[in-house]
Amino acid sequence: MKILHVINSLEAGGAEKLLVDIVPFLVNKGNKVDVLLLNGKKASFYEELEKQKLARIFFLGKSYHNPLYILKIISYLSKYDIVHVHLFPSMYIVALAKMLSFKNTNLIFTEHSTSNKRLNKIILRPVERFIYSFYKKIICITPEVKEQLRSKLNLDSKKLIVIENGVNIEKIQAATEAKRKEFGYITSDKLLIMVAAFREGKDQDTVIKTLKILPDDYKLILVGDGNRKSKLENLVEVLNLKNRVNFLGFRSDIYSLYKMSDIAILSSYWEGFGLVAVEAMASGTPMIASNVSGLNNVVRGGGILFQTENTEELKKNILDLIKSPELYNRISIAGIEKSKNYSLDKTVQKLLNLYNQINSQ
Repeated sequence: MKILHVINSLEAGGAEKLLVDIVPFLVNKGNKVDVLLLNGKKASFYEELEKQKLARIFFLGKSYHNPLYILKIISYLSKYDIVHVHLFPSMYIVALAKMLSFKNTNLIFTEHSTSNKRLNKIILRPVERFIYSFYKKIICITPEVKEQLRSKLNLDSKKLIVIENGVNIEKIQAATEAKRKEFGYITSDKLLIMVAAFREGKDQDTVIKTLKILPDDYKLILVGDGNRKSKLENLVEVLNLKNRVNFLGFRSDIYSLYKMSDIAILSSYWEGFGLVAVEAMASGTPMIASNVSGLNNVVRGGGILFQTENTEELKKNILDLIKSPELYNRISIAGIEKSKNYSLDKTVQKLLNLYNQINSQ
């Protein structure tokens, strides 16, 4: 089967990471896979996919909102059995390209977020319904995403398919622990790690503020980048935490960093799924996450949840884990077991079943 994945870019984010991870699985099952980007900026995920040498990478330009992309994409539509689209504005651009082309292309869209702001604006809902109408199936990464689309857009439930994200558990388990001394840490340091882009929706601020009320031997590792970086750096400076917070930028050794750390945290205002939470749990590192829709179902039973922005609750959860080896080990084991529900192999098989179903119609 010839499959084209279309996504905004391969810079950072859960959807981007998932795409890079599933390509080898799709190819190993006998499919030809290409990836088309709106913005072809080379970043860590782009380079990772390029190194795999399993999929061709095409890109349309160096921006995200160019109307000419609609015309450029038309030439791709008839070359593939399935065109699988991710994220806004890619979903709009591909849908409009199909409308103008009159091609009978099988389009699938994955809704990765529970916080589609366009759905909250009643005036935009007719436009959203129109765009979604060009897609034969809408993949929802959690039941909460499905319910949001069904209730706010009145989409047919038969069109909405829940396929939860997955992680490469074998690859995570095979990763070796990073060496603390290479990052300037000693054995007695209590290492907290949060992996997330520095952008709206992520709440590194609460983790930084919590660090301020923790003992001095607690250190924070922030992995990621984005337009909020300067604000976070300023907050660290204002709270006099520069010696306790390490901004590592984008990294390709996330699993090793998880295994080096004592506790993983994902503090968010919203999450479509929370792929990094599953990766942390699969690493055996206890996960503490915000109790927000989508993310809470992923972590519940395998980690600890706390109320968004509640620094005192987060502090208590951190100290409880460190002070109680029994609790620490129990949460670690529970996380490993919970992560098995989100095997990447299972995700890919569900995708292929859907692709085959649509392609045979």
